[in-house]
Amino acid sequence: MAKKTAYVLNGPNLNLLGTREPEIYGGDSLADIEKATREKAAGLGLAVEFRQSNTEGTLVDWVQEAGAKGAGLIINPGGYTHTSVALLDALSAIGVPKIELHLSNIHAREEFRRRSVTAPAADGLIMGLGAAGYGLALEALAGLISRA
Repeated sequence: MAKKTAYVLNGPNLNLLGTREPEIYGGDSLADIEKATREKAAGLGLAVEFRQSNTEGTLVDWVQEAGAKGAGLIINPGGYTHTSVALLDALSAIGVPKIELHLSNIHAREEFRRRSVTAPAADGLIMGLGAAGYGLALEALAGLISRA
């Protein structure tokens, strides 16, 4: 039996993890996070499509692809969290379980970062736990997928 696929999408500037403000985002690189995510997913019986883009339209395309081909979606929208109605609309349009993820606690940050435009389309939200949040998001997503 083929494994169900969880899409893990990462937004702008997350390619800089490990060097960008490690006091906020931690010292793990995106490659480190991807490796740990793949290992966790394998233990949960899931395949992973792990991607990053700095381009809003590409993320919208991938969200739509996740809705068509995936069993669930984890998204760290990065800076688009606070601005992207296009991502909100794409997330709202797909019927798979969705979890929004943030490395930092956005509610403990600057005022403009405290509002997530995209969160209303998510089934759950994990934030402030650094790279460990990816594994927790996979566990939650696996539960949502099994109930879908």
